[in-house]
Amino acid sequence: MSRQLRVGGMVPLTTLDYPGKLACVLFCQGCAWRCRYCHNPQLIPPRGSQEITWQQVLAFLERRQGLLDAVVFSGGEATLQDSLPEAMAQVRQLGFGVGLHSAGIKPAAFARALPGADWVGFDVKALAEECALITRVQGSGVANWRSLELLLASGVEYECRTTVHWQLIDPPRLLILAQRLSERGVKHFVVQHVRSATMLDVDLPRGATQHGLPVLWDTLSRLFTTFELRG
Repeated sequence: MSRQLRVGGMVPLTTLDYPGKLACVLFCQGCAWRCRYCHNPQLIPPRGSQEITWQQVLAFLERRQGLLDAVVFSGGEATLQDSLPEAMAQVRQLGFGVGLHSAGIKPAAFARALPGADWVGFDVKALAEECALITRVQGSGVANWRSLELLLASGVEYECRTTVHWQLIDPPRLLILAQRLSERGVKHFVVQHVRSATMLDVDLPRGATQHGLPVLWDTLSRLFTTFELRG
């Protein structure tokens, strides 16, 4: 590749990041948003202090042929790197399935990466008009929901998931968000509680909880073909 993928970290084995698959996760360096609950803030800068070379990644994958099912490109925001489609193609040539975690920060870049993915874990940050409260970037809601439309039109397998910090999204807003997703045709939805041990916004309270939510979870489970609560 003329410009090699910048990888800021790797998890060599996971059963959580690509449903039903044994996978490794490549954490791609760089993100254009500044999500307040981000638990990988070291991946936000375009260059990382502990990057893994693409040659090292390929050497690792060659040793794992026949042992791993898939490779997941996560972030940061992997689609911001121009070299991502070629990297995905190389992974496929080695015999692995290809997963992608993305928030569709730039819809055109997201669209370029979609054909190379077998499955996408798509982060819906919030209601489109409220995304900037989380990302701290104006216009992020329009981009996030436009990329969602591209995903749903692509036919690629997916799950949509929303990370919840109860100071940033309350139960009534989460219900409205889920209803809008259902109306758009989303069939698979996950609510994941924030990992609060490390967050970009140090002023966000750790361990914020809500009680008495079984009715909400039951309502959400009836809106989608599959609904899952994580964390």
